[in-house]
Parts: sequence; C-alpha cells; structure tokens
Amino acid sequence: MRKRFPGVARRRHSGFSLMEILIVVGIIAAIVAFAASQIFGGRDQANVRLAATQLESLAAKVEQFRMDTGQLPANLDALVTNPGASGWLGPYVRDVKDLNDPWGRPVQLRAPGARGEFELVSLGGDGQPGGESTDADIVKP
Repeated sequence: MRKRFPGVARRRHSGFSLMEILIVVGIIAAIVAFAASQIFGGRDQANVRLAATQLESLAAKVEQFRMDTGQLPANLDALVTNPGASGWLGPYVRDVKDLNDPWGRPVQLRAPGARGEFELVSLGGDGQPGGESTDADIVKP
C-alpha cells in the first residue's frame, strides 16, 4: 500500500485535450469561412452598383460632349483630350483611368446603341460578353 502524506493532494494535470482544441479550431474556421464569403460576395455586388453609377455619370458626360460639339465622340478618350472637334469645352473626364469600370477594364462606347443613339457597356466581373449575376454585362442606353 502506498503511504499518503497528510496535506499533500494528488496533482491532476489540467488543460485541454486534443479533441477540444480541434473542435474550437473547427468552429473558428467555419466562422472565418462564412465571414469571408459575406465580405467578398458583398464586394462583387458593390462593384456592380458602382459600375452602373459610373455608366450613368459617363453617359451625362457624353451628352455634354454632344451638346458642346454637336456630335457624339468617336470614343471615350475624346472626353479627356480634344479630338479636334470644334466647340469642345473639356476635359469632361479628369483622367483616362476614369474611363475604366470597377474591375479596371475600359468602358465601351457603342454608337449607335441597341436602345438609343449610344450606349455605354461594362462587361461585368468576368470581362466577357454576356454572363449572369455579377458577371453580367451592365449597359446604360
């Protein structure tokens, strides 16, 4: 028989088991994955809304160019530098970079457009014609 000493308690090792640590790490990973999908999914939707707003603004600038010169610009660069058109009162856009969509690709000017004299087009998140959801084309007639 073992002899016990009075006042000396048996020490018990305390801490977390491997299973408890794995469960906590799994829960944290699930929370991070959910948060990341919400953040990055929201970013795509924000870019779509930003592109639509940007096309509205550029359409107004194209209209201003037409009012000043009596013609539509041959391309959007004419909003930044004078293409030699009489009556040009620009620049209508500060920098060529302002002619890019939120994904960094140039906005397209189509004249005549399918639904009007001109239309501005951003090819969406994938940069390809067509698409669905955040990859769909954004068109401002």
